[in-house]
Amino acid sequence: MNVRKFFASSSRQALYLVRESMGPDALILSNHQVEGGVEILAMAQADMPPLAATTHVRRDKAEDPPGRSTQPVASPIAVAAAVDTAAADAATSTLASEIKSMRGMIEEHLSFQAWDNAQRGDPGKAKVLRDMLLAGFSPALARQFLAKMPHGLGAEKKLEWVKAVLDRNLRIVATADEIVKRGGVYALVGPTGVGKTTTVAKIAARCVVRYGADRLALLTTDGYRIGAHEQLRIYGKLLGVRVIAIKDASDLQFVLDDLRGKHLVLIDTVGMSQRDQLVPEQLAMLSASGTGIQRLLLLNAAGNGETLDDVVRVYRGAGVHGCIITKADEAVRIATVLDVAIRHQLPLHYVTDGQRVPEDLHLPDRESLLRGALCPVTTPSAHHLDATECQLMLASSSLGVAAGASFA
Repeated sequence: MNVRKFFASSSRQALYLVRESMGPDALILSNHQVEGGVEILAMAQADMPPLAATTHVRRDKAEDPPGRSTQPVASPIAVAAAVDTAAADAATSTLASEIKSMRGMIEEHLSFQAWDNAQRGDPGKAKVLRDMLLAGFSPALARQFLAKMPHGLGAEKKLEWVKAVLDRNLRIVATADEIVKRGGVYALVGPTGVGKTTTVAKIAARCVVRYGADRLALLTTDGYRIGAHEQLRIYGKLLGVRVIAIKDASDLQFVLDDLRGKHLVLIDTVGMSQRDQLVPEQLAMLSASGTGIQRLLLLNAAGNGETLDDVVRVYRGAGVHGCIITKADEAVRIATVLDVAIRHQLPLHYVTDGQRVPEDLHLPDRESLLRGALCPVTTPSAHHLDATECQLMLASSSLGVAAGASFA
């Protein structure tokens, strides 16, 4: 749409300029007085857009005079109205966008000011906040901790309070080595590379030592990765336990019915990204067996917090009965994976920290885990925030605690 502006000392002169430039059929969009003369907005007839508003069109071609077109002709009034409307809509949209932007800036400023005032009233909280974020705890967890922290605590008391609350909310299975002692059917699930096959072998070794190889059965649903079945078969051969490959849900149900006399059945599942479309199929196969299969989710201690949250979200949809922390030896900080387990209220069964079978499988040591999570960060890192940035992050964030967890 090519709209041009013409200015002259009088309407007569302005119209003359329009006619000379655009021809006698030019459409006048506006004509109004301005300082020093008259301003006209005009558009050439060739630039007029097709609009819904039209002049009357004959529908009966037999009645049309010879040579007369029956195509709709845009009404100049309709064109002018559409142009003015379009300009008003654009101005309104721009104004709304600017108001929204200003509102966001004001809200962020007020939020930061509120946090700044709160920290001035209790400066020790700022240090606790920064220490938790540097340790690897999520802003969601740190925010709720600070909101519930009692006033008037000294620096050491604040740290003790945080540790006590973490201790109270970190769920560790009540019975040591519960899986091996209680027995049952357990499927280890999680994304590829998290250590499911090795962890199955480690738990299996514990069971063989205590109850013997004939009380244990190993199953695998992993027929996708080259050598995956072979790896578990090698472990099974070393332990004196047969490894059975499962094809589908009916096959799984048939095998589990045949293994009812076993004390412990461990299922090594397919390793794949939590976003793979085959994950729901795998979880559905475990649910369709009709046997009480307990799913244990493996969480990589070296994983990113958002990625771990995504893993829990996907696998928890089909029901997760607990978790196992793996690759603790590869993690710079243990706080992130503990944060995920706490917020999603997942009971912790084991912690693994290496490839040795079964030596690198450990029962959770609550004191050791919390001490490692709260260990002061002394080595500078490009990923660390300073105190002001920590406060700004929390002040500008409107996200609540994931999974709706609440803490005592």
